[in-house]
Amino acid sequence: MSRPLRIQYPGAVYHVTCRGNERKDVFKDDADRRRMLQILEQSIKIYTVRLCSYVLMNNHFHLLLETPVGNLGEFMRHFNITYTGYFNRRHGRVGHLYQGRYKSILVDKASYLTIVSRYIHLNPVRTKALKKVSFQEKIAYLTGYSWSSLPGYLEKRKREPFVDYAMVVEEYGGETDRARKAYMEAIRADVAEGLEIKDKILGQSILGRDEFIEWIKEKFIYGQKGQEIPSVKEIQRYRSQETILKAIEKETGKGINEIKKEKGLYRQMAMDLLYRVGGLKGREIGVMMGVGYTAVSQERRRLREKAQRDKKLRVLMGRIETHL
Repeated sequence: MSRPLRIQYPGAVYHVTCRGNERKDVFKDDADRRRMLQILEQSIKIYTVRLCSYVLMNNHFHLLLETPVGNLGEFMRHFNITYTGYFNRRHGRVGHLYQGRYKSILVDKASYLTIVSRYIHLNPVRTKALKKVSFQEKIAYLTGYSWSSLPGYLEKRKREPFVDYAMVVEEYGGETDRARKAYMEAIRADVAEGLEIKDKILGQSILGRDEFIEWIKEKFIYGQKGQEIPSVKEIQRYRSQETILKAIEKETGKGINEIKKEKGLYRQMAMDLLYRVGGLKGREIGVMMGVGYTAVSQERRRLREKAQRDKKLRVLMGRIETHL
């Protein structure tokens, strides 16, 4: 089987799955699941990713993500490495936790966003153990399953702060009780009829209408060699840098040359925003700021630690991001 394409661009939506190595469990207990969600929330903030839906199973998980800056690879690398490190330390093991690389399907947001969200939410009843139980038992199990974003789609009080529900419920009428009921009715129909999407996925990589598939082919595939497709964020990078630096200057009065010389808080903020919002890698930011790439990571970590303690800093960072 050929290796699936890796297509990245700003605004891309993906269905991501990771399975345990040798089909072994990636969660031993609820403490592992809670830690996974904590790491997921942290990673979402760091990489400016929007999480629409998720489900945690015993030996795998599913995510439905949008990447505003086209950085799925960086996000998943950080997320998976961080959780693997935690899991290995806690359970006294070494080596790979997952079965190879994560699998990502590029999703046509206009036509398949809600379908993929529902498909993800159905996973708890797609197991052999529940294959022969009644329809009502399946519905009860789904709505009572704790390790899924589905409860937040059905009841507002059960919503989680790191899940962006708005993108999916928009198709059902927005943030209303009627929309929540409509989503549940769609789930019920999916359970009854058996929702499948595998036969609609092209080349293990793309799920969408003919128009979407043709657009992807023309923009990212035709004329390319090999299986790794470069991200189009390169095209938009200069503009993103300029916008970010102007936003910092507007709020602080400091231009990029002054920021480089001062080597303090404002430089840390520039590094962080260029990484999270501008989509630049640590090495590229290091060249821009005249430091090594490891220093970029260290400075960004120091900024996050300061922001946790300093409310004024969080407010300043928030004002800067409103300009982006």
